[in-house]
Amino acid sequence: MSLGFVDFFAYVLFGLKYLAITLALLMFVLGLDDLFIDLVYWSRTLIRRWRIYEKFKRADEKRLYEIPEKPLAIMVPAWHEVGVVGEMARLAASTLDYENYQIFVGTYPNDAETQADVDAVCQHYPNVHKVVCARPGPTSKADCLNNIIDTIFRFESDAKIEFAGFILHDAEDVISPMELRLFNYLLPSKDLIQIPVYPYAPQWNAFTAGHYVDEFAENHGKDVIVREALTGQVPSAGVGTCFSRKAISALLEDGDGIAFDVQSLTEDYDIGFRLKQKGMKCIFARYSVTDPELALEQKWVVGMNRAFSQVICVREHFPRDLQHAIRQKSRWIVGIVFQGTKNLGWSSKGSLNYFLWRDRRGLIAYLLSFMVNLLLLVLVSMWLMTLLSPEAWRFPSILSDSPLLSTLLWLNGLMLLNRLFQRAWFVTRFYGLGQGLLSAPRMMWSNFVNFFANLRALRQVMAMGDSRRVAWDKTTHEFPALAEAQRTPLGHRLVEKGLLTEEQLEAAITNPVRRRLGHELLLRGHINSTQLVETLAEQLDLEWAPLNPFKLDKQLIDRVPRKVATHYGVLPVTEEGTTLVLTSEGPVSQVSLGAISRQLKRPVRCRLAPQGRVTLGIRYWYPSALQNEEVRHMLHVLERHQDDEALLERVGHHQVLLGNLLQVRGMVPATLFNQALIDFDAEHMSLGDHLIERGMITPEILQQALAEQSSEQQAAFRIAREVE
Repeated sequence: MSLGFVDFFAYVLFGLKYLAITLALLMFVLGLDDLFIDLVYWSRTLIRRWRIYEKFKRADEKRLYEIPEKPLAIMVPAWHEVGVVGEMARLAASTLDYENYQIFVGTYPNDAETQADVDAVCQHYPNVHKVVCARPGPTSKADCLNNIIDTIFRFESDAKIEFAGFILHDAEDVISPMELRLFNYLLPSKDLIQIPVYPYAPQWNAFTAGHYVDEFAENHGKDVIVREALTGQVPSAGVGTCFSRKAISALLEDGDGIAFDVQSLTEDYDIGFRLKQKGMKCIFARYSVTDPELALEQKWVVGMNRAFSQVICVREHFPRDLQHAIRQKSRWIVGIVFQGTKNLGWSSKGSLNYFLWRDRRGLIAYLLSFMVNLLLLVLVSMWLMTLLSPEAWRFPSILSDSPLLSTLLWLNGLMLLNRLFQRAWFVTRFYGLGQGLLSAPRMMWSNFVNFFANLRALRQVMAMGDSRRVAWDKTTHEFPALAEAQRTPLGHRLVEKGLLTEEQLEAAITNPVRRRLGHELLLRGHINSTQLVETLAEQLDLEWAPLNPFKLDKQLIDRVPRKVATHYGVLPVTEEGTTLVLTSEGPVSQVSLGAISRQLKRPVRCRLAPQGRVTLGIRYWYPSALQNEEVRHMLHVLERHQDDEALLERVGHHQVLLGNLLQVRGMVPATLFNQALIDFDAEHMSLGDHLIERGMITPEILQQALAEQSSEQQAAFRIAREVE
């Protein structure tokens, strides 16, 4: 080894020594920052443990049921989300312990596949509505949300309701069963409500997806709680966020009719500060339920804690691919660090400035962490060289003769151990001990991902020259696409089966008197109700069975209250284990089935019945006080001749529900009718009066519809009199 190289290497070591001191000093400052949050959190936890929870019982889900359901709107931006929206709607309808909600999905005119997918979902779920944005995509999430809000207000005007809460979700979110009940409980006293977000844990070696687990577990288990306690300000996570009507109105007023900043990549983060500046109440709601069935399903493993694992939260998959993770995080950095600094500036309040600094310090912290890791690798390499080559030149350690560096390294080492403990603790409490132990090696990978996300964000801002011009770089979602089979229309199915001719179908469709196609074909005598329900069941992929409405089990009837039967148009027909089997004349949505199941406190499923049979059964088993003498006489005749299938068939053709008639005639759109049914109580008011009170129809329209319904009923009465 030449003396020149030795001198050069000595200078390098000298430089590394002072670089190490600088890095150690900066790491110490950042470590104190994190330590302060830890101390506040644990001090607050101990105080609440001994001062509050010793005196007062912890809140559980029981109080969430005490508040009547308010209308809630879920907003879902969707760009290239084929298959994902349907899965979300299915999960929401089958798991949400709530009925009074509508889902509005924002799509783009140049995304035909997602539009077609949402159209198919809307056919299955009447509470899902497609929104087509004015401009081709991708614009920005904020722009999509603004289009959704416009549609929500139009829906409100048509349905004569006002949504109490506006909820942000992504299409791939898995929603807790009690989420909407929690929002309903906190509204309208809170203006921004954020619930925790917990990513799904990947396999042990998937460090990219796993580092999201660690970051969100600690941030939403500790950091945001401290932030709310010290400042009263809560940043939105972009999902699982509910805004009160008051908050949305204030944002619209500020933006001259535009609620979300269309040039911001993290519009949800910005809104948290805008609402705080207006003096509105923001809350981070960690609310645990005691019943595991009301929490998101999760396998129990060692180390989990009930209060953490059964918290009302949002679950979703995060990117497993490194490039996708870097893209997503660089978008967050541009939005929070660059755009946030330019748009929000700094606050006049020191406590809020402190958390603004914590939000923006990542640009320094991640670069610093990366450099520390590189320096560590250099030092480890030098140490290995001395082991592998004992004869090589020996240089003094950069740690020697530097009490300052040694002290800083010891202090930083202790704070690193604390960091590892804190992260492992919060990961373990929700995910279990295995994931908690993995959080330590994943911390270095997290620094690696964040460093390159910072570089990408810097390149984007420098390339565009203005952080507000960076485009929406949407993250690819992981849900599998669920292909939706194209449905053959009912009339064409009947023609294909040879039950109908093309001429008969054309005549039925062009009839000036608007009726449901199946009903029209029955009245014309082209098909019978069995052929109709069988074909309809094939089209909708549902089960069907014959039904004699006068031969039902009275004990089963008694288990279904009149309010449920008349509200949803169902009759109980049998039991299969613990499941109650219902029947209806049309498809009952999953949202309604979920509501029925909760009201009956048992699982239910539904199958189709031939035309008119359920209507006759409801009138027979659940007679109304307003039922006239002619109806009672008809039912008496049918009961005496209940084995006469031909008679039931003829009378059933003329059974028309008022709601169906109003929808077929175009007097009330189906989506608005379903919303009106949610708060309809047949025990206290007729359906017609309810719709008039809601302003959805006029008394003249009701009288017209009742006259048409009466005309059908008179035909049924004549058939009954002929038999008698």
